[in-house]
Amino acid sequence: MTTAEIHQVNRVGEQDAASRAVRTTCPYCGVGCGILAGRHPDGSISVRGDHEHPANYGKLCSKGSALGETVDLDGRLLFPQIGNRRVPWDDALDLVARRFSEAVADHGPDSVAFYVSGQLLTEDYYVANKLMKGFIGSANIDTNSRLCMASSVAGHRRAFGSDTVPGTYEDLELADLVVITGSNLAWCHPVIYQRLHAAKAARPHMRIVLIDPRATMTDHIADMHLAIRADGDAALFSGLLAHLAAAGRLDRTYVEEHTDGFDDALKAAQALSASEIARQTGLPVEQVDAFYRLFAGTEKAVTIYSQGVNQSSGGTDKVNAIINCHLATGRIGKPGAGPFSVTGQPNAMGGREVGGLANMLAAHMEIENAAHRDIVKRFWGTDRIADRPGLKAVDLFKAVGAGRIKALWIMATNPVDSLPDAKAVEAALENCPFVVVSDVMADTDTARHAHVRLPALAWGEKDGTVTNSERRISRQRAFMPAPGEAKPDWWHVCQVARRMGFTEAFDYRGPAEIYREHAALTGFENNGSRDLDLAAHGVITDADFDRMMPFQWPLAESDAGGEKRFFADGRYYTETGRARFVTINANCPERTTDAFPLLLNTGRVRDHWHTMTRTGKSHRLSAHVTEPYCEIHPDDAAALGIGPGMLVRVEGAHGSMTARVLLSDRQARGSVFVPMHWNDQYTASGRINALVPPTVDALSGQPASKNVAVRVAALPVAQYGFAVFAERPPVLATDYWAISREIGGWSVEFANLVPQEDISDQANAMTKASDGAGLLTYRDEATGSERVALFRDDRLICAVFRGQRPIDVARAHLAEALLQEFDDPRSRFLVVAGQPGSGRPDPGRIVCSCLSVGLNQINAAIDDGCQDMEAIGRTTSAGTNCGSCRSEIQAVINERSSEAAE
Repeated sequence: MTTAEIHQVNRVGEQDAASRAVRTTCPYCGVGCGILAGRHPDGSISVRGDHEHPANYGKLCSKGSALGETVDLDGRLLFPQIGNRRVPWDDALDLVARRFSEAVADHGPDSVAFYVSGQLLTEDYYVANKLMKGFIGSANIDTNSRLCMASSVAGHRRAFGSDTVPGTYEDLELADLVVITGSNLAWCHPVIYQRLHAAKAARPHMRIVLIDPRATMTDHIADMHLAIRADGDAALFSGLLAHLAAAGRLDRTYVEEHTDGFDDALKAAQALSASEIARQTGLPVEQVDAFYRLFAGTEKAVTIYSQGVNQSSGGTDKVNAIINCHLATGRIGKPGAGPFSVTGQPNAMGGREVGGLANMLAAHMEIENAAHRDIVKRFWGTDRIADRPGLKAVDLFKAVGAGRIKALWIMATNPVDSLPDAKAVEAALENCPFVVVSDVMADTDTARHAHVRLPALAWGEKDGTVTNSERRISRQRAFMPAPGEAKPDWWHVCQVARRMGFTEAFDYRGPAEIYREHAALTGFENNGSRDLDLAAHGVITDADFDRMMPFQWPLAESDAGGEKRFFADGRYYTETGRARFVTINANCPERTTDAFPLLLNTGRVRDHWHTMTRTGKSHRLSAHVTEPYCEIHPDDAAALGIGPGMLVRVEGAHGSMTARVLLSDRQARGSVFVPMHWNDQYTASGRINALVPPTVDALSGQPASKNVAVRVAALPVAQYGFAVFAERPPVLATDYWAISREIGGWSVEFANLVPQEDISDQANAMTKASDGAGLLTYRDEATGSERVALFRDDRLICAVFRGQRPIDVARAHLAEALLQEFDDPRSRFLVVAGQPGSGRPDPGRIVCSCLSVGLNQINAAIDDGCQDMEAIGRTTSAGTNCGSCRSEIQAVINERSSEAAE
């Protein structure tokens, strides 16, 4: 059995549950993987990949395969709250409807706003957009998808006349050249990466180019890595357009018959000299030329891109620079060719379909288009419709801070952590007259500022549809009962709408009825004039909805279950029916100054997601990276006096954060990388967006999160520490801390800036559980190392290690000690010695989360003669389950091979 065929299992007993498995869709990234989920009589959850789903064919990544560990009710919001009071649903809903109605009556419809999420189902999104734009009469509804793909939306609309994603996953497997730019596929879209990896193995002549400032884990599949300067993409692809013309590789017939604006776009591109392109991109002229020749000579070429392109003050121009090259060569609308934007969220695409962005109408219609507004207005049967774009995310929260927004409803997102200038966002919420938060979690950095909290259903409890990056609509289905009084988001919205006086328009019985209306609207007075048409699905019954299988739009005319390819006929959705070339501004902004000499790039890690409200529950997913880190080149670190394992302060003009240093020559000199997941629930001063400025793309409104000027300095730490706790400590009496879930409890990395005298006092302050606890202490006067362990009965409840240098201890073993029984008092001394009796060597930093295989084990296997991935897998099992860690294992193999060759 191959790795691709291995079932991804969280719990045992999968065979018994096979007949009861529910087909659903993963709630993480935009790949949209199919899942078979089951709930066992004992309450445990089994999760495995769905071999029949065309997005993943049974594969899952580490996050998807660990979903069963994240569905507990710990920390869940289970009842409506006003302030911190539990109240009946009617009280909460009446208050929300009254406050929104009063704000509209007193200050106009633009005084209220919704901020929603790519985590919502399409049906949730649809009713929220309908209420705000069609009945309240404002377009002040925006989404956290603004942070990840708004530049792609703007670029698509400029080039194609519609927000149409032309690519499919199959194109990646059919292409002879895949250009990956601004995307760490191996970590951010692992199943797409695995499909690409398998395709390259089957077709070795396939070439892959990675364009990224960092040598990410995706680099291990690449034949060429262009370590581009931040925001150099527009210059690179503008130069490519000029090269294609000079090399005679244009498809002149396609350009003449199906496009407009080519001459102006080419003229602007030709104004860039080779030396200027080298300066803007930071790449050697010879490497740029090699890439250009490879692209020019390969007919079947796909350019796949994500946040590194989108999250930029010039993101829309980057998108159009890429599209220009594909239009110029006619490499679009064909198998194995085209530009392909992959989204970061599970339903960002569904949100775009229903008009969830402030500058869009439902069904991919344009808010600026009077005819489109009339179509939607008549279909909804409303006497009002928003007639201009609303406030985009960053501007929306600026308006909140300025007092122009009197009532704000936040659904399924955490803007206090995810938006730039995060401290200003938090201050805005603190001063907003009325804030409603619909969420599954009771305590988030955003929810703590809510006047009303509405409990929502989570994945596994809610029911509806999502659309993935290749326009494939799939069902999310419930396989667990609704907990407490939690309700679906669409119900929240409809209940408030009814109380605001819009009963008839929001009298839905369930998600199937909402989906039917959404699908019918896409086909209403369409006649092929708009790209999105699901009218064939607008007549389905509830039973049809229940058994709906994944399908990709557009639907073939001859077969509602078939598929067809966009732009194969050269017809676009502009007024002329022709695609538009866009003249590109290729200037790369200069961000650094003498005060802030380094460039910050932010992004994701492999096993965590967004702000960790789900992944933070899993000990396996938390094991790979346990705290925020600042990745920096060793030369830069040495110049700053920063050594391995130290804590650093990363500071920008808008704020600062604290992280553990990670020295890596994969990081370009003069730049640093910090992940975006950590927040006040999991660390002290770890919110990276606190220092990202509110700089946005002028067209898309998407924040520039990949090119921020910062400085980095060592934190003046007096005492470093590491601790494990059986229960989450209520107080962390220390200057820096980062907490992480462990199999038997919690682990904490911490540091004191001022020496604390008694380690026992610090341990007691953290646990609040010293009464009746047995205490063991150890101190090495020569090194200043201190250790304390607290026991109750025969169980370890806390162990704290402290020293003047970063703590060197077998962390996995110490965490496992929380599960052991220490009935022999002598065995307790092994805890303070850092050697609890697990009976096996320290696995080291976890690399394979699925099977808990660490770096030390992989290195030991290499020492024993394992020289390739397959041998490592046979010896350690690492990489044999979901495969997400395979690129990292390959990096270890390559590094050891290089060391041996020296």
